[in-house]
Amino acid sequence: MKLTSSSRRFVRLALLPVILQVMILGAGRIWAQAAPATPPAATAPDDSGPQTDNGGIILKKKKDSADEPPPPPAPEQPKVKNPDNATYSLRVDVPIVNLDVSVLLDKTHQFVPGLKPENFVVVEDGVEQETPKVRITQTPITAVMLLEFAANSYFLIRDMQNTSVSFYHSLHPNDYVAVVTYDLRTHILTDFTNNKEVLADSLRSLVIPTFSDTNLFDALYETLDRSTRIDGRKYIILVSSGRDTFSKITLDKILEKIKATPNVTIFSIATGGLLNEMRSGGGPREMNFLQAQNQLQTFARMTGGMYFNPIFEGTLPDVFAQINDSIRNQYVLTYRPTNTSNDGSYRKVKVLLVDNEGKPLKMQDEKQRPVKYSVIARDGYNARRPVE
Repeated sequence: MKLTSSSRRFVRLALLPVILQVMILGAGRIWAQAAPATPPAATAPDDSGPQTDNGGIILKKKKDSADEPPPPPAPEQPKVKNPDNATYSLRVDVPIVNLDVSVLLDKTHQFVPGLKPENFVVVEDGVEQETPKVRITQTPITAVMLLEFAANSYFLIRDMQNTSVSFYHSLHPNDYVAVVTYDLRTHILTDFTNNKEVLADSLRSLVIPTFSDTNLFDALYETLDRSTRIDGRKYIILVSSGRDTFSKITLDKILEKIKATPNVTIFSIATGGLLNEMRSGGGPREMNFLQAQNQLQTFARMTGGMYFNPIFEGTLPDVFAQINDSIRNQYVLTYRPTNTSNDGSYRKVKVLLVDNEGKPLKMQDEKQRPVKYSVIARDGYNARRPVE
């Protein structure tokens, strides 16, 4: 069948779009095959900001730990006793308890010497402790020197001065002493002090007396009344002839005052001993002297003190040595408790005296009569704390 010219023109127009599409596709395939394998060089960054690489991150494959061999062991350090030849010390904190113990006779309040470590038993919280170490120490005292200083006799004044100086030399640094004199009335030279210079100045001032009366009872009553305001045990060193001439207080009242005053011990030291020895032979003077000495003995005996009647000045150091042994001495017990815990708890302590057989210790006087005594010690202590 033959196509006319008009029919052939129509067919060519209809195939023209198809031919153009085939030509475009072929040109793109040829351009892709001719493109270079490497990317083009990066151009310089502009002011819009930094360029970042968003390419992928390549992770290495984790090796299996089972395939790795174990690390070699660390080399052994050499053992030495003291590196660099250094010297070391070891501190061990062992608790130690110290107890201050006084053993006094109930009647005379005198110190009981001669006790050994085996005579002491320490019980802590109901548990008996090991035998303590025992030593004797001297404790400070609180005393009043009551001195008779009146214009009656040079011998009495000299004896008083010698006695007071001997007592001054026996004082310790921690002793507190007051000095009081009396004639018609009392005179406080110095209040309680441990300054020995002040005490020495007060004793040096006793040069010229004023009145000749000696009101012993009034002075002793006033001193006892003032001593009740002081805590603890007090001592009165009474240096006197023992005579009373013009007191308002009678002997009976002063004896009642002594009974009613607690924690006071009187040590009486008589003056005029040599003078009365030279005058002995009876008469009113002898009676007055004996009565005066009897009063001094009574004051000391009622309070558990001692009475002395020295004749010569050389015996005064021995007198005060006996006084010091009676009122200063104290036992110090040292032991290691069985309870070593540093917990700060309160431990109750009791001190007992036993004989060689472990029985309660019994004491006797010179006439083989039983004597009662007291063991004075604190009833407990607080244990140390760990931070101490």
